[in-house]
Amino acid sequence: MSDVRQQRLEVRLAQSEAEILASQRLRYKVFYEERGAQPSAEMIDSKRDFDHYDPICDHLLVIDHGKGDGADGVVGTYRLLRQSVANQNGGFYSADEYQIDSMLAAIKSGEIMELGRSCVEEGYRNMPTLQLLWQGIAKYVFDHDIKLMFGCASFHGTDPDDFSDVLTYLHHHHLAPEDMRPRAVDERYESMARASIDAIDARQALRDLPPLIKGYLRLGGYVGDGAVVDHQFNTTDICIVLPTEKVTERYYKHYERTARVS
Repeated sequence: MSDVRQQRLEVRLAQSEAEILASQRLRYKVFYEERGAQPSAEMIDSKRDFDHYDPICDHLLVIDHGKGDGADGVVGTYRLLRQSVANQNGGFYSADEYQIDSMLAAIKSGEIMELGRSCVEEGYRNMPTLQLLWQGIAKYVFDHDIKLMFGCASFHGTDPDDFSDVLTYLHHHHLAPEDMRPRAVDERYESMARASIDAIDARQALRDLPPLIKGYLRLGGYVGDGAVVDHQFNTTDICIVLPTEKVTERYYKHYERTARVS
């Protein structure tokens, strides 16, 4: 995967163990120090968020070269796991929360990719950084012939009733087609249809969506059936399913414009 750069910011895959460690430190800062996730003793000692999936994933990084090159400049990250890799290493992370077999079976050719551990340093949570991340994802999707992306997206907090209107809106307006619809595992299933669709303000619910989830929907994403409470990360999770046609279409348009300017 070639690098994509906008002025001081660059998006590319991690190229060293030091850069992966830097992404884990950023994840710890955002998930545990800012958002109240519950770290293990080893995580506290190292000030890193990590699990056994990290060694088999690709780590997409946003690097601010004004802060430093390589690990010193990491200000954003996404963790990427392709099905061809997951199949050889015990499956996908999201399978602990969602039944995904029917979704995996729905794609007959090309790769499926799990997105996870997305976070951006506080001072960089703006449109240019997010656009750069998505350009990096689009390039990766194109390079690896990925037909479908999925992963868990989160609301901050562990009471689904706090997000009743938003979850209801998503369930009624953005539910994935049945043949590719993940469903929360039975023991963790929380209904997303928590209110009558006629009783909610759909426009307000759309405004209340976290920016990341709103971005997935704008690209043509769907949601799975059921929410899952994750007490470790202090979140209520939903499963996003995103066919990649629109992602690659935007990638082509961006690079066509870049070529014309050049």
